[in-house]
Amino acid sequence: MSPAEGERREDFIVGSVQRWLGNPLTRFLLRFVTGESRGGSRLDLAIRRYVGEKVEMDPKDLLAFLLVSTLLNRGSGLFGYPRQELKKKLGDPVMRRGIANVLEGIGRYGVRRPFVTAAPFLVVWNYTNACNLRCRHCYQSAGQEPGKNELSTEEAKRAVDELADSGVVALAFSGGEPLLRRDLLEVGARAKERGLFLSVATNGTLLTRERCREMKGVFDYVEVSLDGFEETHDRFRGIPGVWRRTCEGIRNSVAEGLDTCVAITATHHNLKEIPSLIDFVRGELGAQRVMVFNYVPVGRGREMVEEDLSPQERWELLCQLYRRMVEGFFCLSTAPQLSVVSLQMAEGKLGPVPTHFASRGMLEALRGRTRSLADFLGGCGAGRLYCGLQPDGEVVPCVFLPIPLGNLRERRLKEIWGSSEVLWRLRDRDSLQGCGTCQYRYVCGGCRARAYGYFGDVQAADPGCPYNSRYWEELKASLQRAQA
Repeated sequence: MSPAEGERREDFIVGSVQRWLGNPLTRFLLRFVTGESRGGSRLDLAIRRYVGEKVEMDPKDLLAFLLVSTLLNRGSGLFGYPRQELKKKLGDPVMRRGIANVLEGIGRYGVRRPFVTAAPFLVVWNYTNACNLRCRHCYQSAGQEPGKNELSTEEAKRAVDELADSGVVALAFSGGEPLLRRDLLEVGARAKERGLFLSVATNGTLLTRERCREMKGVFDYVEVSLDGFEETHDRFRGIPGVWRRTCEGIRNSVAEGLDTCVAITATHHNLKEIPSLIDFVRGELGAQRVMVFNYVPVGRGREMVEEDLSPQERWELLCQLYRRMVEGFFCLSTAPQLSVVSLQMAEGKLGPVPTHFASRGMLEALRGRTRSLADFLGGCGAGRLYCGLQPDGEVVPCVFLPIPLGNLRERRLKEIWGSSEVLWRLRDRDSLQGCGTCQYRYVCGGCRARAYGYFGDVQAADPGCPYNSRYWEELKASLQRAQA
């Protein structure tokens, strides 16, 4: 297929999806399908019947099954995905939750570019403000003690139930250091019982073999921060000797069979070490993947803006990461520009990376088809595919974007998600400054947290992209004047 033919096919797929799923009749039917029945979620029952389970259904449930079957069959044909393979994937309860969230999102909000789910697909929960390290870039400004008014164990369990009832698919415990809370496993077990995909982000210093064994039955994924080799990491994390403890924690996690990722925050502090560090993580520590985090000027991170990468440095790093993925080692980034880099470099290999929480299984399953989805899934997901949750129950668009939207102690998550003016501003890519006129605004959209951190406006330009280089130059000039 020639590039021109490929582009025409992509346009056909996008147009077909919008006509087929975005019309008022389909949206009305989807709202019916996503209702509740005596057997539970009508949509969940329909998908379970679709994959071959025997489930009790009343006449309305059967109608929902026929509608859902038609949608799924047509979708698999449109994207060229084998129907039997789709049924196999949907046998996974987490995958079913994801599909239900997507279909309900279409019923509520239509086929938007980029797409908005009915509830956050992923919630990142800053479970506590307490931390045993003093990291220079900490977005939470975590300290030795828990913050005031943190959710109690029972309140945390109620929050888990609220997330599950809303249709959230994945929950990531972060911090501070989440392993400092003694009830982490208890509350995590509640989330696992409710069918959520669970992960935990930790500095790794508390990951003993015994702790990892306890975590294995609850958590699906562990992400450990490692920002360089020994001298670099210890200086960045604020405590001598922590590098060795973190590496030991990573080894323990891998040895106990946990799906382990190493997280690296890219700055001038460690940029030159990152290629060798990835080799070390893969070869010596045995982790399954690497996630390179964008630096965001928030929390204590505001004090180190001079360490931020230039747009060209970030772009070159993302190109390196994508080449690593093509070669077989999974290296993602929270920088939404990765979607553009991968789109430009795809050349029929791995294909575009639509969002930073994509899995290798997802990319392999959609190989050659993600270009069709890039406009819908791509780039920054803040307030669109995911949100943050603070230790006191406050919902925020992203953990790096700490704008209070409403508290789960007082309001339902879906109410906050559907009515927040801030979230709807985040979802409107055409109104963004700088990024809003870019041809890749739906694929990428820039990091909204960086835009807010630098300019105080969620619709400002992300200055970390070559397509927005003039904003970067203005920031540099402003910083130089301030230091003069």
